[in-house]
Amino acid sequence: MNDPAERFTALYDRHYRSVLGYALLRAGQDAAEDVASETFLVAWRRLGDLPDAPLPWLLGVARNLLHKQYDSGRRRRALADRVAAATTTADLAGPDVADRVVDRDAVRAALSALEERDVEVIVLATWYDLAPRDAARVMGCSAAAF
Repeated sequence: MNDPAERFTALYDRHYRSVLGYALLRAGQDAAEDVASETFLVAWRRLGDLPDAPLPWLLGVARNLLHKQYDSGRRRRALADRVAAATTTADLAGPDVADRVVDRDAVRAALSALEERDVEVIVLATWYDLAPRDAARVMGCSAAAF
């Protein structure tokens, strides 16, 4: 089978359920489906490099993606926890406590929804008060890209 589309379709048909099952053992339904899809995206991009027995390779990719997903979620939760910990009772003693609680919860929800890279940009620019040139150096990109 020399046609890449046919080869990929056969790979997908044969191994998708195994990859999804592996991911489901380690993550919820939505996250597992995302990991399985991304695993096959990697497989498509590296189709010419796949070993003769691709399942162990596919499961290794899924495992790495699960670790990345876990680490990203853990960092996001840690950031949200730091924001919550930085909120003092004095912060809540303003004219309208309900407004402050709603604002704090909105910020936490917004941070939790962002990609890890975007959260890092916000942290570098606001918490560490880095100039774009310095923050870009930390991120490994140009100031314009930052």
